[in-house]
Amino acid sequence: MAKYTSKIIEDKKVWEKFMLSQKPQSFLQSWNWGETNKLTGNQVIRTGFFSGPKLVGCAQIIVERAKRGSYFLVPGGPLLDWENTTLVKFFLDEIKNLALKENVWFIRIRPEVLDSQNSQKEFSNLGFVKAPMHLHAQNTWVLDITPSEEDLLAGMRKTTRYLIRQSEKHELTVELSKDPKMADILYKLQAETVARHKFIPFPKKLFASQIETFEKDNEAEVFICKKGNDILAAAIIIFYGDYAYYHHSGSVSLHRDIPFSYFLQWEIIKEAKRRAKKAYNFWGIAPTDNPKHRFAGVTIFKKGFGGKRVDWLPAHDLPISPKYWLTYAFETIRKIRRGL
Repeated sequence: MAKYTSKIIEDKKVWEKFMLSQKPQSFLQSWNWGETNKLTGNQVIRTGFFSGPKLVGCAQIIVERAKRGSYFLVPGGPLLDWENTTLVKFFLDEIKNLALKENVWFIRIRPEVLDSQNSQKEFSNLGFVKAPMHLHAQNTWVLDITPSEEDLLAGMRKTTRYLIRQSEKHELTVELSKDPKMADILYKLQAETVARHKFIPFPKKLFASQIETFEKDNEAEVFICKKGNDILAAAIIIFYGDYAYYHHSGSVSLHRDIPFSYFLQWEIIKEAKRRAKKAYNFWGIAPTDNPKHRFAGVTIFKKGFGGKRVDWLPAHDLPISPKYWLTYAFETIRKIRRGL
């Protein structure tokens, strides 16, 4: 039986070398996402799992000290071989012990494991409970951007291709910025987007922190779509590994007669290609094609560019304390009230 050890990793190069060697990759387990969370006031623990001298797994843990109970978050992770039952057991034992030391009620993970009845059953057998709330985008839309621009356009829905061509007649421009102050613009645009689509807004501090952190490694840009001096939309794009991620965005409620959102997406895709990225992750979509879902319109918009659905295993919780069930009940009620 393989003998594993664990230790805290404090060397960014060691961490990133392992992260970028993994398939699939996730910027949610990147060093810079950890630094982003530190800037927003969270404690971050980076644990590595070793077989002898070889690093074979990593878990970036964000410690949430919430009023409804403290807990661990492991978004997009941990990254390890889930078919290696010995390693998985070691990981669970280590994170449970750490959770007891940190006095948290539960551990919430959303690993890069494809969703299926089998994977959900396997996690249930490990002692996990399906979380009442989601953890980052679990239903995503991903486009292979390695084909030529002409082929990408040909692969789009006819309406999408037409609106991109139409947008080019409106003298729109897209500016790129790495200035954290752009968080002010994005935050204002997000407020208008929230009013239209009814979701919980993200804090301005989160926008500024991820721009500040990721831009140091040329891994983030704020794309600002304008007509003249008027700002119509803005988006934070994370460039990590083989992917570009459409992470946060906002747009005005006016000028809906101008297809500026199509123009912005096409400019993002072209920039991702210039950076030699292999895929563009449009981030979250509705879990089904139900036309009444609140994200149905956004989903149709994203699907129009071509690509495929990638559904990750939903967030799962590992209870540590009996108090976890207080959080479970609270979040379940809140989910029902919000119609999620």
